[in-house]
Amino acid sequence: MAKLVFGMNQSLDGYVDHMAFAPGPTLFRHFIEQAREQTGSVYGRRLYEVMRYWDEDHPEWDAEERDFAAAWREQHKWVVSRSLKSVGANATLVSDDVEAVIRRLKAQRVGEIQVGGPDLARSLTELGLVDEYRIYLHPVVLGRGKPFFAGPRPPLRLVASDLMGEDVIRLTYVPA
Repeated sequence: MAKLVFGMNQSLDGYVDHMAFAPGPTLFRHFIEQAREQTGSVYGRRLYEVMRYWDEDHPEWDAEERDFAAAWREQHKWVVSRSLKSVGANATLVSDDVEAVIRRLKAQRVGEIQVGGPDLARSLTELGLVDEYRIYLHPVVLGRGKPFFAGPRPPLRLVASDLMGEDVIRLTYVPA
């Protein structure tokens, strides 16, 4: 059975914003390895459209960025959207009965399936489908943006804390 994991970079004041801060080299390498090992990812429309950046090579990329792009392209993606009519390579559009689709994925797959985006994570949390939350806590304060928890925070239990690089702590929680 697969485990559904919601993990994102977060500021000290609880916001996620990929444009305001980025992972350092050690954490980025961690994300590359994670993408290689995952069974797949479930995205909402907005984050999927952002991540489509990795679909095409860019001449300014370094080796690490090319590695991440290759891992991202290789993994299967399920895109939850009622407005999209199609999705890119190695992706499946999920427009109806999201709960049944995710429950089936969890039952039929093995490994970790990443949840991409706070709004989608909120919906899946409300359905009791998220098995683990990983907060990559960065030493920045944004004062604005999209909160990591887009709705009421579910009761959680801390199961691990790890230093990721020089200044990021990964906090791993499971539903209590």
